Amino acid sequence: MKILIIENEIYLAQSISTKLHQFGFECEIIPLVEDAMNAKADIILLSVGTSRQNIYPLIEKFKEAIIILMIPYINNETVERPLKAGAKDYIIKPFIIDELVRKIEHYNTFSQLQKEVAFYKDYLAHSFCNASYAFEGKLSFPLIVKSTSQKVIDIYVANYAIQKKLPINLIKLHKNTHYKESLQNISKQQLTYVTGLETLKKEERLECVKSLRNIPVIFSCLGGEVSDFPNVYEISLKNISTELQDDVLSVDEYIHTMILKFEDRYPDTELSKRLGMSRKSLWEKRKKYGITKKK
Repeated sequence: MKILIIENEIYLAQSISTKLHQFGFECEIIPLVEDAMNAKADIILLSVGTSRQNIYPLIEKFKEAIIILMIPYINNETVERPLKAGAKDYIIKPFIIDELVRKIEHYNTFSQLQKEVAFYKDYLAHSFCNASYAFEGKLSFPLIVKSTSQKVIDIYVANYAIQKKLPINLIKLHKNTHYKESLQNISKQQLTYVTGLETLKKEERLECVKSLRNIPVIFSCLGGEVSDFPNVYEISLKNISTELQDDVLSVDEYIHTMILKFEDRYPDTELSKRLGMSRKSLWEKRKKYGITKKK
């Protein structure tokens, strides 16, 4: 990562460069703003307030870079105007090098996260955003979305979040984690998407959903009885394009899916027969997948 130091006090610039080099940064020193216009850098340390140089063309040109102002004091010209123009932060001279490195690392991490978020937003919009696969009508929360395909439920929830411009908090329930611990800090200010509702016992599902009344939560459910819940949205795969349905399943995945899909329809004797296994094997599969048999 290259850092450009724009500072006309050469000894100060050299001192900063030497210390940053010890942290693994590559540095270049340029005394004047006008000489830095053709330089290349990921981060710019820009000295402000000690000369009458026009810094704004440089801030505009390097608006994608991380610009940290090095200033002798705080006023409108050294801080407020440059920050409004596009600089990211400032540090007051004299400063401790550790504080400068902390700021550099903070904004570098933030910049990388911004790029990742932009990529995933574009990916979701390109892959999932399709008006044909969206919830119909007004939704009430908490909402249970039931289908035999996790992928299809994911698409519906992603579409809803994109259309409503809501951030998503993802929580995965599974047999090794108590659901109360997973759901205890759910925010009311963002959409929470909870997968794995089918792994809970019926009484746990009821308690779980009841505890989140009027909180924006969407549960995905791949099996089990949900008729006792007030807000259920069931998605049939009959009207879903085959390209959106899950890929070819492994034998284990197929058995898991079939148990979830048909456990409400057939008694164990019939279900085990249709799956080509004994009732004991069916019981062992349920235990392996964390599927609780309804009473």
